[in-house]
Amino acid sequence: MRGGRRFRLEGGGSIDRAELAYETWGRLSPDADNAILLCHALTGDSHATGGAGAGHPTPGWWDALVGPGRCVDTDRYFVVCANVLGGCQGSTGPASPDPATGRPYGSRFPVVTIRDMVRAQASLADELGVRRWRAVIGGSMGGMQALEWAVMYPDRVAGAVLLSTTAQASAMQIAWSHAGRAAITSDPAFRGGEYYDAAPGEGPHRGLAVARMIAQVTYRSDELFTERFDRTLLRPLDYSLGPLFDIEGYLDYHGEKLARRFDANSYLRLNRAMDLHDIGRGRGGVDAALARITAKVLVASVTSDGLYPPHQQWRIHEGVGRAGGSSTWLEIDSPHGHDGFLLEHARIAPALTKFLEETT
Repeated sequence: MRGGRRFRLEGGGSIDRAELAYETWGRLSPDADNAILLCHALTGDSHATGGAGAGHPTPGWWDALVGPGRCVDTDRYFVVCANVLGGCQGSTGPASPDPATGRPYGSRFPVVTIRDMVRAQASLADELGVRRWRAVIGGSMGGMQALEWAVMYPDRVAGAVLLSTTAQASAMQIAWSHAGRAAITSDPAFRGGEYYDAAPGEGPHRGLAVARMIAQVTYRSDELFTERFDRTLLRPLDYSLGPLFDIEGYLDYHGEKLARRFDANSYLRLNRAMDLHDIGRGRGGVDAALARITAKVLVASVTSDGLYPPHQQWRIHEGVGRAGGSSTWLEIDSPHGHDGFLLEHARIAPALTKFLEETT
């Protein structure tokens, strides 16, 4: 989505000259009937597949499933992935310059919602010449976007693939999010969100790292942590307060890794958007919203997911079916917890390949 006009937000306010950074793979067919939209999770970006390179220090986040001859076959489909509005990987977000001042928005950047993200993607689809998606696919926050696409634009979505997501954020999910945001805003270097002029290494990196550590615990399962780390020590036993156990080193690593590549203000806003997610808001409730869906749906659940437990996905699957829609259920038996939708490629690929082939 190119800048040039004011983008109005669900919660009030607007963003001037909003832009979306995106990547595409494959070619749009003459009938424009082969387009697939991939929606990324909280700290993801537009780089769903491909090697590391400029602006993308790591390979694509679904590289094993997207590409020539793979499940989401870019020789066959026109695949699009956009960094969400409010993000920090090229799309307009808190670190972007405010056209009115030329300085980063910082604390002045408004809260965006999942619906705002989807409306921005709809504008991008218009510019790309995509009237109807063959499928919209996403997990976690990406699944929230895919679900909103199916509810907001039923005539523009033939299929929706919803992995490890929910129809509305639960109290437990909001609680974990609140703790993570508090870690960021409590960092003295956060400075109320006005830290963009800080010297290198002096931003709210510690707060963001702690937020990521909290989230990382929720993304995996007790079974996996026990199997991988148990009580293994990083060094000979001592009685200090510093990191001693291997699991502590693992969390420190992931916290520092995110702090090097992500913006704290974006994390706060995207995380809040997940809290606000509720497809029933203003639509008469969840069941009424699900009844709007005309797309074929594939709902996938990871058995060990403690953050987005299977009953939340089952509610979507059952609600679509109860309203007379078409929904397929995929249970992924995995110890990987919430991150299973990113890691269990072999279990996801057969069902997803079949779903895409049968969706027109």
